[in-house]
Amino acid sequence: MNRKIELIYLILILTMNVSCGDNKSTKKEVIKSEMVNLLQADTLKFTSGIRSIFQDSKGNYWLGSHTEGMCYYDGKTFEYFTTNDGLQNNQIRSIQEDKNGIIWIVTARGVNSYNGGKLTSYSTEFNAQKTDWNTTTGNLWFYAGEEDGINRFDGMNMNYLIFPKPKNDNPNKSYGVTGISKDKDGNVWIATYSALFNYNGKRTNIFNEKNMKLEDNEVLHIRSVLADSKGRIWIGNNGIGVILKERDSITHFSKEQGKLIPLNEFEANIKSQQFAKNTGLQSVFAIEEDSEGNIWFGDRDSGAWKYDGKSLTNYTIDNKLSTAMIWSIYNDNNDNLLFGMADGGVYKFNGKSFDKMF
Repeated sequence: MNRKIELIYLILILTMNVSCGDNKSTKKEVIKSEMVNLLQADTLKFTSGIRSIFQDSKGNYWLGSHTEGMCYYDGKTFEYFTTNDGLQNNQIRSIQEDKNGIIWIVTARGVNSYNGGKLTSYSTEFNAQKTDWNTTTGNLWFYAGEEDGINRFDGMNMNYLIFPKPKNDNPNKSYGVTGISKDKDGNVWIATYSALFNYNGKRTNIFNEKNMKLEDNEVLHIRSVLADSKGRIWIGNNGIGVILKERDSITHFSKEQGKLIPLNEFEANIKSQQFAKNTGLQSVFAIEEDSEGNIWFGDRDSGAWKYDGKSLTNYTIDNKLSTAMIWSIYNDNNDNLLFGMADGGVYKFNGKSFDKMF
């Protein structure tokens, strides 16, 4: 049987293998087998940046791009998904798997699930707003473009939970979510541009400029958060670098490490688009912990940084890349540390340097 006949046979089988289901919480369901787009390729075809990396329980990789949708890689074949295939948006902000093996995809405009070849769209409209977070259940949390809260999935509905913002708050502040991390005790840490929120199952706490004791010229612009294995909370900002919360103590990590350039120089470089001049740990879009307990930071301007508990080491991922920006860092099932680049590639740390994986 030649390859052309094999492909026709495969499409026929996929088309016949369609199952029907009823889910009251869905807006739309699309059967992937009806529009399967299989591409045999040596490398990943995304060029707009890898915002999310995930390896599922079966070992398959799911890669989310900045503007080009999502890719599934089973070790042999790349399969691409876009809005034409049922995704709510082509910007993929996070990917996760539930206990039933269903893949959940958070886009800039809504949430999709992928199960058995079927993409399902879930509404994240604000018709189920709640201020009492304790009235909801569920371990799946989603941020899909909302500005004042976050969605929590209870197995049937997306419950939109409103953030308890300070009274008389500046109306120009944005509380769009930029990251979520769960600590070892099950507490949820939610990064937004203007504050960090913590939900411990009973109450929601806020950490902003006031209780983080920032100086007048230091403004929160949070882009990432990590609750590590030691119970520390790492907060990555665009402009003032990393803030570290250890129990009741909060320290300005980047400043203490001497890895900040003056804010006026930083802002001038941004305005003139001279990003390479920002050599400090200052614009941190990704944070991850490796299998040895080292903390890694992905900076927009200065590449990768590793903190071993004593000192910081700065790495260049690849001199050939047009930008050093790191969108995402991910520790996979085999403890490979992967870096999603703004150029669209994925690199693996080999212990000394970086090899291109996709």
